[in-house]
Amino acid sequence: MPNWLWVVIIILLVLWVLGLVGHVLGGLIYILLVIALILAIIWLVQRVRIKK
Repeated sequence: MPNWLWVVIIILLVLWVLGLVGHVLGGLIYILLVIALILAIIWLVQRVRIKK
């Protein structure tokens, strides 16, 4: 996975935890987390297709 994607995922996970603990932008954090997971899944699917 590209380094920038890992950075985005880690940042979103940290923000998500902060949202759970302090209710900081709760709804937005969940939306961003879902977007990050979708991007990671798309990247994995494309990587599998390239290897075949």
